[in-house]
Amino acid sequence: MPTPVLSAETFHKKLVSDYDQSLNHSGINGERVAERLAKLSQIGLTEQGGSMRISFSPEERQAKELVKGWMKEAGLNIREDGAGNVFGVFKGKKQTPVVLSGSHVDSVPNGGHFDGPLGVLAALEVAQAWRDTNYQPDYPFEVVIFTDEEGARFNGGLTGSRAMAGEIDLSKQKQLKDYNGRTFEEVVAEDGLKLEGFTNAKRDLSEIAAFVEVHIEQGKRLEKENLPVGIVTGIAGPSWLNVTFQGEAGHAGNTPMNDRKDALVAASEFIGKVKQFPSQVSSSAVATIGKLEVHPNGVNVIPGEVRLTVDIRDIHEHTKDELVHLIVNAAQEIASAHQIEVNIKETLNVKPVEVSKDMQEKAANSLAQTLGIRPYYLPSGAGHDAMVVGRHVPMAMLFTKSKDGISHNPKEWSSLNDCVKTIHVLKNYIEQLCDETKGGNE
Repeated sequence: MPTPVLSAETFHKKLVSDYDQSLNHSGINGERVAERLAKLSQIGLTEQGGSMRISFSPEERQAKELVKGWMKEAGLNIREDGAGNVFGVFKGKKQTPVVLSGSHVDSVPNGGHFDGPLGVLAALEVAQAWRDTNYQPDYPFEVVIFTDEEGARFNGGLTGSRAMAGEIDLSKQKQLKDYNGRTFEEVVAEDGLKLEGFTNAKRDLSEIAAFVEVHIEQGKRLEKENLPVGIVTGIAGPSWLNVTFQGEAGHAGNTPMNDRKDALVAASEFIGKVKQFPSQVSSSAVATIGKLEVHPNGVNVIPGEVRLTVDIRDIHEHTKDELVHLIVNAAQEIASAHQIEVNIKETLNVKPVEVSKDMQEKAANSLAQTLGIRPYYLPSGAGHDAMVVGRHVPMAMLFTKSKDGISHNPKEWSSLNDCVKTIHVLKNYIEQLCDETKGGNE
């Protein structure tokens, strides 16, 4: 077996090589964060140096158990619900409401080492810093590890947060099968979980004051702005359209150009058109055509049918709907002009979630107080557990700068300096939310 690209020692050395020691203050310790990131990186390490911790796998479980040990070191009371979500509770002077922060430790196949773990360890570092400095908030703080955020196993995801929010439909879960054809129930049983546990995990959300998630940006905006931390304005909800252009297959040599019903020509015109629409409705809207099937797909055959999928996203529901409308109309007009048929079916429609102005302002205050830099606001085009939780309670997200915008890839990287700066912002933010004297829960 080839030698892993980055051993725990090498990973740690790379993280701390240019670390600014002045960031070690207020109980936060960058070397501790680096050490924990490095240890997590070794669980499910691939030959390419990536992470392979698929949901409900022994690797995801091992990562949870490792973090549980660190939770104990931070003095947290630990519990796990029926969906496998792990909560580490830092006691407040009062019992409710609680403030949550965290993320996930599962990964995509051969993914990176920051997507998920950084959010968990950032929240844990806040609790550890409080313990080390003898600080107790007015309200409890919970560090959470959500189960199966990525959804790589069952093509779904956000399972743990959906379970906590009471959004799990057991009849649908029972129908799920993984890439090996094994049922959801069979898979979770190997992780010591029961099917009914996913509905029993439903929590009284009125006891949660807010949820804040730290995550790597997975894009280049912060890097282009040369800023370590950004404030998320909303999480885009995707709509997927399956579009089929139905023309007429024919001989490539014997069919004149003016007597063709070429489905690929129509589809190509449509693809070029789609790119123009997002900027017409919103600065945060995007549309992507990443899947294309041409039939019969012969060198000397006029394409009779083209199937494609359009992925449409925005953080604002009304502009996303407007974008869908524009794209549907374009498909119909192009098909008509080419005298062919088009069939359009929406297969997914997830409601986007916006971050309230109040939560954004609190984040901006923390940014100013800890780092003294200007706030930079940006949308999240990817889904996160914060999207689920944010449908029910006040939610915020902080993004950490990603090198080259790479994610879901072994090359995924965020500098330790940027990670620790984000943790300082998070700590201040959580203190605002947990402490009455700082304007948190009045």
